[in-house]
Amino acid sequence: MNRKLLVLPALLGVMTPLIAGCGGTGGGSGDSGKAIVVGTTDSIELTKDNPAPLDPATSYDSATWNIFYNTFQMLLTYPRGSTTPTPDAAKECHYTDVSGLTYSCTMRDGQKFSNGHDLTADDVKFSIERMQKINYKVGPASLISDVKSVEAPDPKTVVFHLKSADATFPAKLATPAAAILDSQVYDMDKPYNGFKLVGSGPYTLDSFVQGKQGVFSKNSHYGGILKVNNSKVELKLFADSKKMESALKTGDIDVMSRTLDPDQINGLLQSTDQNIKLTEAPGGEARYLFLNTDSANLKEVAVRQAMAWLIDRQAITRDVYKRTAEPLYSVVPQGITGHINSFFNKYTKPSVSKAQALLHGAGIHDKVPLTINYRRDNGGTSNQAEAEEIARQLNASGLFQVTAKSEQWNAFLSKASSRAYQIFAISWLPDFPDPDNYIAPFFDKDNFLNLPYQNKQIQDQILPATRKQAERSTASTDFGTAQNLIANDVPMLPLWQGKQYIAARPDITGVEWALNSSTTTQFWELGRGVSG
Repeated sequence: MNRKLLVLPALLGVMTPLIAGCGGTGGGSGDSGKAIVVGTTDSIELTKDNPAPLDPATSYDSATWNIFYNTFQMLLTYPRGSTTPTPDAAKECHYTDVSGLTYSCTMRDGQKFSNGHDLTADDVKFSIERMQKINYKVGPASLISDVKSVEAPDPKTVVFHLKSADATFPAKLATPAAAILDSQVYDMDKPYNGFKLVGSGPYTLDSFVQGKQGVFSKNSHYGGILKVNNSKVELKLFADSKKMESALKTGDIDVMSRTLDPDQINGLLQSTDQNIKLTEAPGGEARYLFLNTDSANLKEVAVRQAMAWLIDRQAITRDVYKRTAEPLYSVVPQGITGHINSFFNKYTKPSVSKAQALLHGAGIHDKVPLTINYRRDNGGTSNQAEAEEIARQLNASGLFQVTAKSEQWNAFLSKASSRAYQIFAISWLPDFPDPDNYIAPFFDKDNFLNLPYQNKQIQDQILPATRKQAERSTASTDFGTAQNLIANDVPMLPLWQGKQYIAARPDITGVEWALNSSTTTQFWELGRGVSG
């Protein structure tokens, strides 16, 4: 049994669904007291190189942010069905001047952390300054890099002074980059080691066992706007998505989301099993292939443009992802304001002759040797098959000699940001639903991947100009220019745009509200009710 959520092709925040299919459609209808068990193939490991995996200053990935959104509170959040950041720990926020350089928030009364400590404006100030001070190599500090200073003139007021006007700043305050930490627990200048955290969000983390599970309880001190529809959630960690699916079918888990492989998704879409509900929705996930423009064999733009003429996205989404993803022809996905098909407009259909002409015109007549490094598969990912298909396409042209090489999943991002790879792919889940968040993280100054490609027009003109536009649609022309610049210089190749899937037992309610555009499972939406 399956259902599809249909959303308007506009900024994808928390999605407003129209339901087709069967099963209950409301939010949680009650709390039986029994834990709702959620399965995932996410992997969160404590290692020598990553001793603080649950510290918002150090972790910037979908697995940890899934936990952060459920346990930490931010000044603002996205209520159900809204794409506009709304006060949560704050009761009111606004720009205080016409220049857009000062943003002020007033805190709600009686806010507390899960340990009972009072939450004040000083904690907000501490958290932002700590994020910037630690400035972890692959952490999310870049999201708040435009904060010049923070003031807490009294316990209820926090004031942000920005380096430049930024209409996206409220959305950034709704991400875990601005998670509010207890200044009595966390140190200012070092990470909080271990599988522990203290927040003021909807849930407390009771325990976490690496590779097995995390246990979350409803936070009795939470004073924000989100309605929590259950009292306890267990997050079960699976190394194999097929074992996760089996656990759902036997009732050992109630819900599963990330990550299902394409064959599983298609199987569930066609299933008539009345004990499983599969929900499909458009998503904001984008898959990109990044090219190290400092690498000897990729410095020449003709090489990168030749690759752009050879990549067949239709074949990748058909043969590797079995049509569970859509071809993507720009850094900004379809459904996001300002999207244009910049790569399709420039490179149209794959063409060996066009690629060859570019290379020969640049004096390159020998096969170009390259290596694609891919993150070793875990759960339901298809990184190896994807990398091998890209290598096959490039090699089939007779113009390239490409090798695909695996990398340990927990070392991959660190090595990528150290420029250790010539070519690598990542899946990007938006921090907030805006075209800025598909461009700035990679092509702004101090981008989190430390990419060598620098475009001054994007950095010094386009991004500052678009951030002055409160009405985001008015920035579409500038964002279109940025997409065309990227398509011309080819520091990356967009590959595909993902859909979102979540499956649940029939007595679980609120499933259609549980995923946001970043595929975060919003635990608070899940309830246990009457079978549909």
